[in-house]
Amino acid sequence: MTKMTAGQALAKVLVDWDVDHIYGITADSINNTVDGFYKEKAKLNYIQVRHEETGALAAAADAKLTGKVGVSFGSAGPGAVHLLNGLYDAKMDHVPVLAIVGQSATGVMNTNFFQEMNQDPIFVDVAAFHKQVVSADQIPYVVDEAIRSAYATKSVSVVIVPDDLSGQEIEFNGFKTKPLKAITTQVVPKQEDIETVLSALKEAKNPILWVGKGAYGARKEVVAVSEKFGLPVLSTAPATGVMPTSHKNFMGSWGRLGTKPAFEAGLTSDLVLFVGTNFPFARYLPETAKFIQVNNNLADLGKQRDAEITVLSDAKLFLEELLKADFSVEKRAFLKALQINKQNWDNWLDELASDDKRGLSAEGVMRAIKESSSDNAVFGLDVGNNTEWAIRQLPFDKQQKFSMSAWYGTMGFGLPAGLAGKLSYPEREVWTISGDGGYAMVMPDLLTEVKYNLPVINVVLENKAFGFIQHEKLMAQQALYGIDLLGADWAHMAKDMGAIGFTVSSLAELNDTMKKISELQVSGNKKPIVIDAKIKNVDPIDTSFVTVDENIFGKDMVETYRKQYDISEEAQPALSSILEQIEN
Repeated sequence: MTKMTAGQALAKVLVDWDVDHIYGITADSINNTVDGFYKEKAKLNYIQVRHEETGALAAAADAKLTGKVGVSFGSAGPGAVHLLNGLYDAKMDHVPVLAIVGQSATGVMNTNFFQEMNQDPIFVDVAAFHKQVVSADQIPYVVDEAIRSAYATKSVSVVIVPDDLSGQEIEFNGFKTKPLKAITTQVVPKQEDIETVLSALKEAKNPILWVGKGAYGARKEVVAVSEKFGLPVLSTAPATGVMPTSHKNFMGSWGRLGTKPAFEAGLTSDLVLFVGTNFPFARYLPETAKFIQVNNNLADLGKQRDAEITVLSDAKLFLEELLKADFSVEKRAFLKALQINKQNWDNWLDELASDDKRGLSAEGVMRAIKESSSDNAVFGLDVGNNTEWAIRQLPFDKQQKFSMSAWYGTMGFGLPAGLAGKLSYPEREVWTISGDGGYAMVMPDLLTEVKYNLPVINVVLENKAFGFIQHEKLMAQQALYGIDLLGADWAHMAKDMGAIGFTVSSLAELNDTMKKISELQVSGNKKPIVIDAKIKNVDPIDTSFVTVDENIFGKDMVETYRKQYDISEEAQPALSSILEQIEN
């Protein structure tokens, strides 16, 4: 057996699990552990962040982007508490993350020592696995077990390490047990369930296919099923890209981050084929639609909505079985109308993007990113109106990837996600998109991008307001109190931090900046870039409830909605009007 410190043995376990970088801030209660990282620095990079929250968020983003366990660490007390925000994001989006938490030395524990806390109870709710080691020999074994648990449960593991223990020498020669990173068991659908679904598809007049993240890896099958059975496709926002966003059958997402055609497709459908998702807002679909749920988790069937037909199956296997059917469906008038509806929507967004007479629009910035980004770009999305604009317009039809804080919805996610994206995919172009509110929360870690020569392109949409909350206050007819933000010269601050900064307030400035950035990146730039986009503060269209059909909502409600978002009947007719024209 080989002698080494327990901290180095811990680092070797991480390396065996293909962990190549780890985020955190060292301190007296975790210094011995970090010294172990140093001894394995040839294979394990310590990324020194400026706040543990950023490190934990980046670890969560790593897991979302790669499927591999993300790892961060923090000291006892405040360092441990700072990790919680990122750990909850990982928990709620069901991704494997390990947090290594320092603790006071064993000799001073239970003596009310400086920063000493009973930390295990803090992590009880967020972590499926949470243990404090009690001997140096335990450290590599408990960490190995923690990583296995994170993969098995797709959740968070926390290991608390008293600092004196990680500094002690132990005998360690690695593990023989294979580091399996995933459970490969697949749930195969029953043939009778396939036949039941096919019969329902034959009978339906306005069916839709609604896919979630469970359908990742099944893009080819989603496209083929959509085309074979004439199905308009909706996705949950986190599953954007499962269906190529440029495909004529893709309607976008349903809900506030969605589109008008997606809402109208859901509103008027008579059958919803709900595959690979547990989307909670499905409960708001009309009760008149037949609901078919396909999920590989038995506990999720019927959780969000009572389903007439349930199929226990992996999404890809289910879609493959559907494709074996001996019939196909000609394009229905419903699909034809929705394709026109989607084209109208895209044209309208393009008109908004082209109009900067009263100030630069967020749609204009998104279009510029779409036109300038590479086919394998990685995007880190923050939380707020910026998420709406990004999901609606960014291209996810090639090899692009993105990460977002989907169900936890924590502001400040964008920059850490970009940090993770560039470290995990160093050869890819990486963008982050943030509002000025979210960016300000984590901006100091632009220094981390500078320190490690990470040329991430960070776009800050400054409208000097918490825009997403502003909309909620407008809808509730409340005073716009507490949402205004003080603006800043984000580009100048970026330069002072060692990055490259550009300020844009018009389409001409934006397009010129994109050309300069392209030249910089082609020439081998190693500095992060900040685009300070001064956009007009316009409340983006709310697509969670699109009231444009007078037959359903009445004239007054329709006129109010159209006036609020300046959408004319000519530019954005109701789906029923388009359908009537097709059928006549």
